[in-house]
Amino acid sequence: MLATFVIGLREGLEAVLVVSIVAAFLKRNGISRRPMWLGVFAAVLICIGVGVGLQAFEQALPQAQQEGLEAIIGVVAVVFVTAMIAWMGKNARGLKREIEAEATAALGRGTAWALAGMAFLAIIKEGFETAVFLLATLQASTSVLAAGIGALLGIAVACLVGYGLYTGGVKLNLGRFFRISSIFLIFVAAGLVLTALRRAHEAGWITIGQQHTVDLSWLAPIGSIRSALITGVLGIPSDPRVIEVLGWFAYLVPMLLIAFWPQRWRPSATALPTVKFSIAGALALAAAVLALAIPAGTAALPTTAGLTPAGTVEISSAENPTLRVTGGAASTPITFRDGTPTERDGARVTEWTQKGDAADTDRPATLTLDHLTELFGRVPIGIDALQNPGPFDATWTATAVTSVWTAHDGLVDAKSVEHETLTLTGGGLATSRTLTLDTTTWSVPQTTATERADAVAAGDALARELTLWRVWLPLALGLAAVLLALSAWRDTRALRRAAAQASNPSAATAPESDRRSTSYAVH
Repeated sequence: MLATFVIGLREGLEAVLVVSIVAAFLKRNGISRRPMWLGVFAAVLICIGVGVGLQAFEQALPQAQQEGLEAIIGVVAVVFVTAMIAWMGKNARGLKREIEAEATAALGRGTAWALAGMAFLAIIKEGFETAVFLLATLQASTSVLAAGIGALLGIAVACLVGYGLYTGGVKLNLGRFFRISSIFLIFVAAGLVLTALRRAHEAGWITIGQQHTVDLSWLAPIGSIRSALITGVLGIPSDPRVIEVLGWFAYLVPMLLIAFWPQRWRPSATALPTVKFSIAGALALAAAVLALAIPAGTAALPTTAGLTPAGTVEISSAENPTLRVTGGAASTPITFRDGTPTERDGARVTEWTQKGDAADTDRPATLTLDHLTELFGRVPIGIDALQNPGPFDATWTATAVTSVWTAHDGLVDAKSVEHETLTLTGGGLATSRTLTLDTTTWSVPQTTATERADAVAAGDALARELTLWRVWLPLALGLAAVLLALSAWRDTRALRRAAAQASNPSAATAPESDRRSTSYAVH
């Protein structure tokens, strides 16, 4: 409730300030304020429609897509509030003077309808930001009702303050107000970063960095005031994950430093590019160190293994592995092609299979019921001991199937199975009977295969987590370094232009302002 109250108050006050200043300007100049109010009401209805439409659209989506949309809304809200904090911190002191100047210019272009358009655009801009920011905050809150009431109260207080400014009964230090509220909003926005990362994981977009870091359930018991403050207002859950903590600090620390670094410690305009280049270099160095120093994390498997009943198996050339068996089950080397990715005991492996003729076996040409029972463990289905007493004529065909499972250039499991087809005739059978018999010639012991599969699964899980530190974090640091270096390069060019203009005033041209426009006027 507190978070949405401050958001409603802060965002509402930005819009109300424009409206109150324009209304006071019209009143002083004896101009009708009806067109302005029409513009205000139209903009309010549109913003409410946008908020309701976004919520209805989200509810119509499947659960995973709802989580994805909430993540997107959270990111957009963070962008909005960041831009708002940065811009208002620079322009709060001169806001009234600037709006009145633009109102004068708008009035000079025609009727009061130009000022109505100015108020309309002001409400639309702030209303869109408020709708997205509040929607993201409501989604992260523990009580939607309380959060909604807080937002309405904040907007109501903003309207009262705006009315007081309009009548002259309220004096407000805008610079101080926006500075103090910015501290709170930075923490709320950092919580939205954390919530957006959680929603992105629930949508299946982010699967790395999900290890639990700390248990905060003792700090914010469910239903307590502390939980309402820490979880409901600041958006910090009781079980933050690694990537969420990184995102929270990555947003919070730079924003606090940028917004509230003491003025006396800020570098001069001439030293600012050097400072930015230095920070960019440090970020690039940190990115390179992480990318090179963090290991891949995958398990290193041996290429050999003992066999049951006897012998040793070895593979080589992981792309098209060649298998060699030595010892008791020695055979001709087999080269595999066209492996198939699969999963074995929870590990991602590649399965290779090769079929071939089985070695000659001395199988009897005649079988009795006792022989069949010995081979299959029971009398095969389809043969009746009374009607088909035997003996039977037996015809044998055999195929050897060798299978190997590999991962990360190592051997996980291997076995060779002799697949025999037995055709029985005679012995009282009216028609022939076909039976199959599979016999394992050799195999890697099950315990060895399970241990290696577990090692592969654990190594792959570690590798996925290390990807956060080895790939994504260096990329983020590298991107920040590039943006900071571009900003420093722009500042350097601006200083050079200023120096050139100072040395040749007659050729000077007005520099482009890098300041965000406050113009809401309609041309």
